[in-house]
Amino acid sequence: MATPDPSDDALMKAYASGDADAFEQLYRRHQAALYRFVRRLLGHALAAQTDEVFQDTWLRVVHARQRWEPQGATFRTWLFTLAHHRVIDLLRRSGREISSDAIEAAGEGDEPRLLDCLEQLPLPQRSAFLLHHDDGLTLDEVARALEVGFETAKTRLRYAMSKLRACMGAYLEPIRP
Repeated sequence: MATPDPSDDALMKAYASGDADAFEQLYRRHQAALYRFVRRLLGHALAAQTDEVFQDTWLRVVHARQRWEPQGATFRTWLFTLAHHRVIDLLRRSGREISSDAIEAAGEGDEPRLLDCLEQLPLPQRSAFLLHHDDGLTLDEVARALEVGFETAKTRLRYAMSKLRACMGAYLEPIRP
């Protein structure tokens, strides 16, 4: 009988104690989702910064390993919170506002329509949508990751869904009689 994979909490504790393999397991477990999250938060306009933000997020995990405590949030939620903060820092440093004005106009043609619509969302709504729908976090985990109240997270998600429906509808052909 195979032994179950260790939890993220157990891996972080092992890593804090010097087990480098524990970090490798965490990295393998979360790298694809984190990279996708960062890439989609940055959008087309800042896509070239994805690797920097992704690597910096993992570097922050390395530096925080001794003092990391779950405190009610999962490792994954904490990891995505670190990335979210790093994206906000990058947007501020680049002089871009954290709003739909910061997103380069969509419509490149080669990007799927949904990604174009996602890039038009303000960062807070895009973050909530991606964490919930793309990365499978519960609404409570989304609120923790974004460091907002539950109702705020719920509202951001609702607005995101409404705007995405409207945007995707603009791509649909009108029904002809």
